[in-house]
Amino acid sequence: MVRRQARPAEIRRLTAELVDGAGAVLGEGPSWDARTGELVWVDLLSGSVRIYDGNGDHRATFAVGGHVSSALPTEGGGWLLTTADGFSLLDRHGSVEPLLAVVDDRPELRFNDAKCDPWGRALAGTMRYDEMPGSATLYRLDGATADGVPGAHGLAARPLLEGIGLSNGLGWSAGGGTLYFIDTLARSVASHAYHPDEDHLGPRREVVAVDPADGLPDGMCVDDTGGLWVALYRGGAVHRYTPDGVLDTVVTLPVPCPTSLAFGGPHLDRLFITTGGGWGRPNSSGAGGLWSVDPGITGPPATPWQAPEGVHHG
Repeated sequence: MVRRQARPAEIRRLTAELVDGAGAVLGEGPSWDARTGELVWVDLLSGSVRIYDGNGDHRATFAVGGHVSSALPTEGGGWLLTTADGFSLLDRHGSVEPLLAVVDDRPELRFNDAKCDPWGRALAGTMRYDEMPGSATLYRLDGATADGVPGAHGLAARPLLEGIGLSNGLGWSAGGGTLYFIDTLARSVASHAYHPDEDHLGPRREVVAVDPADGLPDGMCVDDTGGLWVALYRGGAVHRYTPDGVLDTVVTLPVPCPTSLAFGGPHLDRLFITTGGGWGRPNSSGAGGLWSVDPGITGPPATPWQAPEGVHHG
């Protein structure tokens, strides 16, 4: 029996507006870089990275080649990519430098959502292409002291959670002491005690059990008051939950597959939402496009990735 999330007496209802009908096959992974005033997101299945300004106007697209599930701003400029089998760097000229292959011997797997913690360490999880449960892992990209064999650049992927169904949205509480994590196949948002220098997470606590009628929980971000914003794939909506798991805001979209979201804009008061289903061409319905809404609240920008001490690249 699925436990339905608690609901307040009144739910605030908002409607997203189309920013760019980009027609992504599977738009994913938006991140706002406050240093450059840019929003970056990816078309995962088409292997492209898309750059926008604070108004949502398109600046550039880079063809990466192969699947790319996220592009995280880095401290040194450019972006840390999660590709199908691991991690790479993309510079502002479009050149890609492989950093670490993690699941290159597991062709049934690929990387999915990724995000940097408040200390600048990258976390990224995997999923099976056939979405069979129990095979995914959430990793943190650490230096060569991490368990496992370090790659050529002095990096290693440390497993933090194993036996996951489909690793998806990530977010942290203010101060970073709590990690929020979505396993899509478990239809839940869970929390774990988190410390950047420990090699494990605290015990799992379910925060939200998503009703199957609402769609599949996908990407996530956390606002400045601790609210959890969750994209509901096949549900045509974004839900905001309080840290106690109470649904208090619903953002509707006229397309079925919102995938992820991030706060951005000059004042960090705009919520950008990526979607899928455009099949690689501009779509008048907005499927596969970039959407946004004024949520009446602000959220943090992306924390840039900081390479661990001793890591070399370039």
